[in-house]
Amino acid sequence: MKILICEDEEIMLTALEFRLRKQGFSVVKAEDGKQAVSILEDDIPDLIVADVMMPHVSGLELISFIRDEKKNTVPVIIISALEQEDIVLEAFRLGANDFITKPFRPNELILRIKKIFQEIGN
Repeated sequence: MKILICEDEEIMLTALEFRLRKQGFSVVKAEDGKQAVSILEDDIPDLIVADVMMPHVSGLELISFIRDEKKNTVPVIIISALEQEDIVLEAFRLGANDFITKPFRPNELILRIKKIFQEIGN
């Protein structure tokens, strides 16, 4: 299973990559939303984990790109330090499958990823 991580905080990106690889996932990294869009133009992973607040293209804009322009239903988990209900609701309205608030334990994210894969039959 290939997972795209879109995160502009280098420490968080590295930690997530390490944990996901340790769990046996293949990982593709994007340091900002523009890089994520570029990756998604050529290759759609099995799941996307994206921060809401990223330079150039936000996590919400990334969901819109995937759902509206690419017409793809790849699962998306949004992560954010923000605890604002309107952002969570907007993420789900746009097509996010899950939302996790920073700070979180990497194991919690891994459990959520495994749950999504179980639900979609992978």
